Formats: sequence, C-alpha cells, structure tokens
Amino acid sequence: MPETQLSKRRLVILISGRGSNMQALAEACRNEGWPADIAAVIASRPDAGGLEWAAAQGIPTAALYHKDYASRDAFDAALAAEIDRYAPDYVILAGFMRVLTPGFVNHYAGRLVNIHPSLLPAFPGLHTHAQALATGVRVHGCTVHFVTPVLDHGPIIAQGCVPVLAGDTPDLLANRVLAVEHQAFPAAVRWLAEGRVTLTTDHRVDVQGDPARLFTWSPAA
Repeated sequence: MPETQLSKRRLVILISGRGSNMQALAEACRNEGWPADIAAVIASRPDAGGLEWAAAQGIPTAALYHKDYASRDAFDAALAAEIDRYAPDYVILAGFMRVLTPGFVNHYAGRLVNIHPSLLPAFPGLHTHAQALATGVRVHGCTVHFVTPVLDHGPIIAQGCVPVLAGDTPDLLANRVLAVEHQAFPAAVRWLAEGRVTLTTDHRVDVQGDPARLFTWSPAA
C-alpha cells in the first residue's frame, strides 16, 4: 500500500498587537508549503492590529479581552475553551502579552511554544532590550522555547543572536532582534509542523536531521 501522507498539524497563534511574528509564520507556512494549517489567530485585545491582517488572509480570528473577566483564571479558562474549538496540535505565542496560569500551561504541556526577545535564560520578563543595554552585553537575541509554568523558561528549540552596537537604543536593538526573530521562529515552527521536534527525558529538545538551531543577524537580513 502507498505510504499515507503526513496529516497537517493544526496551529493556533496567540497575539496581543500588530502580530508581525504571526504574519511571518503564516506567510512561511503558505509560501514554503508546510504540512500545517493556521487554524485560528486569537488576540488578547479586540484592537490588536494583527486580527485585521489575519482575517484578510481568510484565517479565523477571535479576541478575548482580559478586563472582561473577573480573574486571571477566568480569562485563561475562556481562552482555553476558545483555543480548543480549533483542536490545535500546537499553540504558538507570537507576542502574546499575558502571563498564563499554571493550569493553562499544563493543559497544553508539550504543545505550547513561545518566542521571547532575549537569549534565555538572560533577561526574562519585560523590557528585555533595555535590560540588555543596561548590563552592557555585546550579544542579544531571541529564544523559541516550550512554555512551562515558570515565566520565560522551558526547553529551547532555537535561538537567534544579534550584536549590540555602539549608540544602540532599546528601539534600535528591538528592530534588529525582530529581524532575527523572523528567521528563527518560522524555522522552529516548521520543524514542529514536520514532526521533527521531540522533548528528551532530561527536558531538552532534539530536532530530527540536526539542523542549525542558532540564527544570526546580518546587515542584509
């Protein structure tokens, strides 16, 4: 009998703003022919700019505003119910600016993936570019990782690095990091879609084929 075709992974992407990483993922999925579908884009704010772009691509969208809920647990429960309508294989946090409860994270254990704008474990939390400049590091970047209940922590799938240049401001550094995010994030999510990513018993990531998992910025990027 002929070999059955790999079934497409279903991806739900969570955003809070303009969704530039979401757009990079959706465009790479379409242009590179990933074995995946973007099942939905869900925002934590009804005015998130990325919703309009996603809807224009024919991607189902939804928005849940945290201020409409009495507690973080109530918001996360409603968010999980909305996500689960689409039966995703992976939930991708692409600039989703909410701290998620342990119950939510555990519900999607091994299926919840985030991109953070620093070379974790350095600079968890907010204002990562200002943190990097304040400490005088010469290299900064981004990390794609599985999410655990510990904030900005979890097995690392890929990272991207950029130089910190003389005269940098947080905005200049953020723009440089964003360019390498748009390399590392689509690559990592494609590996997930292709079924190449596994978590080891010691909480590390293996990627079948052993691709380069460190991405570097260049002025032409």
